[in-house]
Amino acid sequence: MPTDPEPETEKATEKDKATETPEATEAETAEPGASGDAPVSAAHRSRRPPAVTTDTARPEGGGRAAPGDAPAPARQWPLLTVLGLAALGLLIVGTDLFAQSFRVGSMLVGVALLTGAVLRRTLPSVGMLAVRSRFTDMVTYGVMGTLIVLLALMVQPDPWLKIPFLEDALHLTIT
Repeated sequence: MPTDPEPETEKATEKDKATETPEATEAETAEPGASGDAPVSAAHRSRRPPAVTTDTARPEGGGRAAPGDAPAPARQWPLLTVLGLAALGLLIVGTDLFAQSFRVGSMLVGVALLTGAVLRRTLPSVGMLAVRSRFTDMVTYGVMGTLIVLLALMVQPDPWLKIPFLEDALHLTIT
């Protein structure tokens, strides 16, 4: 039984065409040199970003917080911790269970953000809690959490924290 080599080569070329990618190779995309006729080496290529972006970079530390075979909530436990604390604070404020619940709930929201800053600093991978670079996330969560806690401590009536120069500044702006 004679075998026909031609169909096999057709299959091989079809297979090669299927595995080819639309992106060009480095040699094809290299920019011309000063003379315009020779391609420039990879070390001398332009530093301009590509015309078409194919993917976005993951934030530093934005990987999984648990192994990949763990269920989805377990992989995102840092984010769920921060959201859970903030939700508890909002629930306390919303239900108004006791006299100072607005203050305690607001402080819990600020503590949730401070917890996010601490988790972002100490853990190598925090999942979706990582939004920007590690430094930017820590500063953002830390400053916002500190401000919310301080405002909750200073809210009227009967503030738990009194800062004299702020009272003077407020009186100067009102009168």
